[in-house]
Amino acid sequence: MAATPIGHKETEVLSLPFNYNIATFGYIRSPTLDELCINNNKKNMDLKNSTILITGGTSGIGLELVKQLTQQGSTIIVTGRKQEALNDTKSRFPQTHVFQSDVSDPQDIERLYQEVTQQFPDLNMIVNNAGEMRLLDALDAGKDLANITREIDINLTGTIRMVHQFLPHLMGRPSAAIVNVSSAIAYMPYSSAPVYSASKAGVHAYTLALRMQLERTSVKVFELVPPGVNTNLQNDWVLPPNPSQMMDVDKLVNVAVKGLLNDTPEIKPFLVGVIKFLSRLIPHQLMKMGHREFEKFKKLNSQSMN
Repeated sequence: MAATPIGHKETEVLSLPFNYNIATFGYIRSPTLDELCINNNKKNMDLKNSTILITGGTSGIGLELVKQLTQQGSTIIVTGRKQEALNDTKSRFPQTHVFQSDVSDPQDIERLYQEVTQQFPDLNMIVNNAGEMRLLDALDAGKDLANITREIDINLTGTIRMVHQFLPHLMGRPSAAIVNVSSAIAYMPYSSAPVYSASKAGVHAYTLALRMQLERTSVKVFELVPPGVNTNLQNDWVLPPNPSQMMDVDKLVNVAVKGLLNDTPEIKPFLVGVIKFLSRLIPHQLMKMGHREFEKFKKLNSQSMN
């Protein structure tokens, strides 16, 4: 008679949110992100009849979202800090509605909420897209300590404040959504942009937690995870990155719109999926690769400024 391995019980399975047999250490199958985080009873997003607020909607990803969501038939509300840029967006897309607002200012967010919800009671989606990226060398002297965390104030704290300010209104809508724009840098920090990296990692973690909290409500939570994109986000960079290594903004937003229509909670292009996988498989090597590329880029910037 064959001996039974010590501690082996064929029916003994750990009660976890995935199927894992303790006795055999046999991985059966993890649930999909949709199974864990999305309430499948929620209705699919109807972009044609949606009223959408986009922060930072005057340039880059935000402006392209304005364009493509307008084509879907959505009513678009755009916010930004610079009135001149808002006026330009309004002239390009006359059907949009613009509001000057700074997501790093809590009073501005509260004022924006009052104005927007009074004028647009049908508002059912916010897109937290406003962002800033700067290079920072920890070894440089003379840092502006008062301004050093500005990326966190805009990218992370601004996102959190927008969500919690607008959430009560969204909860009152039969179908609503929050879209937080993070970055592939959330999976692979860039050593030359440490504060930006921290802010986007925070957005990613916050979005995962928020999605779980709102699972049984009418509010869906999406995360758009861009790779490097041809935008003016990198305002500290004298030389732009190699365009051949960047994703066209229209292609990214096309992926985003399809993701919203298909109820994909974590919307990411194929390249970002690869980065996410490699960040778990070879995290240190991936960071070193990114660091080497940024060191080359910093050298080019230094040469161009001399």
